[in-house]
Amino acid sequence: MSQLRTLVISPNWIGDAVMAQPLLQLLKAAHPERPIDVLAPPAVSPVWRQMQEVAEVLETPFRHGALQLKERWKYARLLRQRGYADAYVLPNTIKYALIPWLAGIAQRVGYKGESRYGLINLMHHDETPPRPMVAFYAALGAPVLAQQSAATRAALPKPRMQVSAEQRQAVCTRLGIDAVRPVLALAPGAEFGGAKRWPASHFAGLARAVVAQQPATQVILLGSPKDKEACIEVASQLAGAQVFNLAGATSLAEAIALIAVSSAVVANDSGLLHIASALNRPVVALYGPTDPDHAPPFSDLAASISLRLACAPCKQRECPLGHQDCMVKLTPELVWQRLQPMLAAR
Repeated sequence: MSQLRTLVISPNWIGDAVMAQPLLQLLKAAHPERPIDVLAPPAVSPVWRQMQEVAEVLETPFRHGALQLKERWKYARLLRQRGYADAYVLPNTIKYALIPWLAGIAQRVGYKGESRYGLINLMHHDETPPRPMVAFYAALGAPVLAQQSAATRAALPKPRMQVSAEQRQAVCTRLGIDAVRPVLALAPGAEFGGAKRWPASHFAGLARAVVAQQPATQVILLGSPKDKEACIEVASQLAGAQVFNLAGATSLAEAIALIAVSSAVVANDSGLLHIASALNRPVVALYGPTDPDHAPPFSDLAASISLRLACAPCKQRECPLGHQDCMVKLTPELVWQRLQPMLAAR
């Protein structure tokens, strides 16, 4: 009989995928002989490819939001041939829970989600108030945690990713970045909505402070094509600095490699923030409408900054009060106070 495997079905968000990585560490510790495959959307799959616990990344062929029952049944038949002992279904939707059920995988682990009784046969229930995201996903490995010592259960593993020297060199060579000189990575975007974005003028003010102290610093602006406008605005205010506006100009895999070479990363609450954390880069995380305790960075050098205003965290895509004080009043000077000692320690 072929070797038994574990299937993990990925969340649809980059940051969530990163914060689910400690679950894989727990699963691998429990069954080191068992390969772990991850079924992920193409937009998220580069994240999983940088995790050492992952044997193979399988990309979902389904359209976003579509049930496509016939296509899921066909895909489940392919999975059945791979010999999975168990499956961990991280999205809370019915359509993803269908896949391991149709594939005949004996143990199917996940949260209740969209009333998935039967499809999930080792079901967990959400807690109120909600747990931090790392603990939320790691709890799906509860049977594994139960076998660990009390100290291990109290200290969950941190999200971790790896980038090879070859990957780092390749992207620096392509883009003309000097990997020997300091690199400050800024991520002005946030997929969730405008309320999470620190103003472009604040990013520019912070970058000017860094370059004034370390003139050799290269500033790289990272993001998706949706972040181009914000990055152009930041770059326009950095005359005299060496700036690489890379929003929409790199693949996610290249962005991951660029973060790996960075001296420090400053980012809104976004997928790139959590990638920087998992790569253990010095990181300053900026929180406005979201809770800094729910999804903090885990780098050895990390700062989570939130003004913790009375109206926050509102968890809204756009500021319901129209002023966005939670981000606007978070000044570049305040962020520089937290970033400066990190740069000095490098």
